Amino acid sequence: MDIDFPLVLVVLTFATGLIWLADKLFLRERRLAAARTSSPGTGQEAEPVSAEEEPKEPYLVDLSRSFFPVLAIVLVLRSFLVEPFQIPSGSMLPTLEVGDFILVNKYAYGIRLPVAGTKILEVGNPERGDVMVFKYPEDGETNYIKRVIGLPGDRIRYQDKQLFINGELVDTRFIARLPPMELRREDLGEVEHDIFLTLGRPGNSGEGEWVVPEGHYFVMGDNRDNSNDSRYWGTVPDELIVGKAFAIWMHWKSITSLPSFDRVGGIE
Repeated sequence: MDIDFPLVLVVLTFATGLIWLADKLFLRERRLAAARTSSPGTGQEAEPVSAEEEPKEPYLVDLSRSFFPVLAIVLVLRSFLVEPFQIPSGSMLPTLEVGDFILVNKYAYGIRLPVAGTKILEVGNPERGDVMVFKYPEDGETNYIKRVIGLPGDRIRYQDKQLFINGELVDTRFIARLPPMELRREDLGEVEHDIFLTLGRPGNSGEGEWVVPEGHYFVMGDNRDNSNDSRYWGTVPDELIVGKAFAIWMHWKSITSLPSFDRVGGIE
């Protein structure tokens, strides 16, 4: 069973925050009052308890006071600013490799509530060529990463390994033959990026024509013949968008290898 980390983070943050606040407002005073009452009486009004005499905080209160600021900072950063992800598959080769650790801008496409994903502030919209992280529409939970190809209202056609947007052929140029792949450079207008085509594989895989509905986006992997994307399961609704991938900060393919930083840089 997959752990819903955002939900766990929210619950822990609120729990530790509530415990710390309750102690600050109520429980600490009760402990001090109990300490004054239990101190030897002189028949005079009880004196304030010094810092040295103050009763020790309960373990749970001490733990919450220590962890709450850290959890709160992580929650804010991860929910509204930047979230790290690891690339698990080769569907975005050659742009992203298996084991790349990337950073995703969480506010580029609007500020959203953690866990619920409800957009509360419009900031911007996905643009053609963006590398976007989103929840897989088939289950609404699994994180996917693909490139934005079609915007709302666009007509997309894919035939014989050629991409057409609104009736116009998207230009690609040959870069290198890297069996079993062919490396090409694709021009999406504002963005140029590399793609892989598998040599010897028939061009009828994932063929079709689609019109992108309002509030949806058509996405494809850069590894065109080895990507499960909008050609097979449809478009991505706005409410499932997580953010825009903008940088690689580390590469670590497996636990048996050492982390590498030679791929650090921006994402085209």
